[in-house]
Amino acid sequence: MSSIPGQLNPSPRLLLGPGPSDAHPRVLSVMSTPLLGHLDPQFLAMMNETQEMLREVYQTKNQLTFPISATGTAGMETCLVNLLEPGDKAVICTMGYFGNRMVEIAGRCGAQVTVKEAPWGQSFDLETIRETLKTVRPKVLGIVHAETSTGAGQDISQLGKLCHEFGALLVTDCVTSLGCTPVKLDEWEVDAAFSCSQKGLSCPPGMSPVSFSQRAVDALKGRKTKVQSWYFDLTTIMSYWGGDRSYHHTAPITMVYALREGLRLVLEEGLEARFARHQKNHLALRAGLEALGMEYTAAKHCQLPQLNAVKIPAGVDDLAGRKRLLTEFGIEIGGGLGDFKGKAWRIGIMGQNSRPNCVFTVLAALEQVLRGAGAKIEPGSGVAAAERAYVA
Repeated sequence: MSSIPGQLNPSPRLLLGPGPSDAHPRVLSVMSTPLLGHLDPQFLAMMNETQEMLREVYQTKNQLTFPISATGTAGMETCLVNLLEPGDKAVICTMGYFGNRMVEIAGRCGAQVTVKEAPWGQSFDLETIRETLKTVRPKVLGIVHAETSTGAGQDISQLGKLCHEFGALLVTDCVTSLGCTPVKLDEWEVDAAFSCSQKGLSCPPGMSPVSFSQRAVDALKGRKTKVQSWYFDLTTIMSYWGGDRSYHHTAPITMVYALREGLRLVLEEGLEARFARHQKNHLALRAGLEALGMEYTAAKHCQLPQLNAVKIPAGVDDLAGRKRLLTEFGIEIGGGLGDFKGKAWRIGIMGQNSRPNCVFTVLAALEQVLRGAGAKIEPGSGVAAAERAYVA
């Protein structure tokens, strides 16, 4: 190199896309805590505390509950590679981009995958899944709880019971739901779940909390073949996050600090209060977006409060609009994926960013972008609609 790059000094951003969201200031503060060794007794105590808080947030007593040392997709891969062996039958329900990712990973495990599709922006009804389970009799059913690509949520409250009726294990993607909307693993009889650190938990990307039921652990112990991944093999990694804490890999110490603090924030607020906050801010944002003439991509009965995906109005350029939001207003929102590429914007108000000031800020900026593209919008209409929603 001819010269050494200067000290990092990125422009400030308000991260209102599908993730990452802004980390809470307390989380950023604990990340400057001096490092400990990954087998230091003090750090092992922090691991215990982190696991116990994760169980509370996941609403489970599952012993095998811990954060994978990688981002959310690693949690998806961990669940599937540990529960599927070559030749196993799997049903994957897809209603968007991340359901399709589950299909890809299950296929790489050598599973015989049956794909059940719903239109993007819709969700599945229980009877449709029942008929598929009855016909296929799979070992695993995989489904996304909160589809980040469409803003649609899937009711899984009765799905675990249904899966067990047919001898299947339920694997759920909770990446965009954990810490924002209810996730009740024990009550819903979920067998394996995975999430991430950078959305509802208000931490930086880097960890994927997973949880396995005893039924899933028994299936793991009954495997006839080795798990195809060494790093994500729970038969060995559970010894590090389990009772004897034997060495498996060097844990990301600072990220465990961050996750521990993020979980403390969730529990200090209280789960029900946190869910109510996300819903309240969603209703205000939705009122403002609709006042700006924007239509949701997800059906109203399954819209997520934390991830608001809306169709880009006619005559507005996707990339140009998002670029103006970023360069002029310092706001990041997400573009569409898959079927919605170039057709939708995704606005996340998750964790730390589920606040009225974030709602008002993005609505005011969006109005300027849309008016600049020729949209006929009454000045201040989006913000005014959100204000009315907060009062109602």
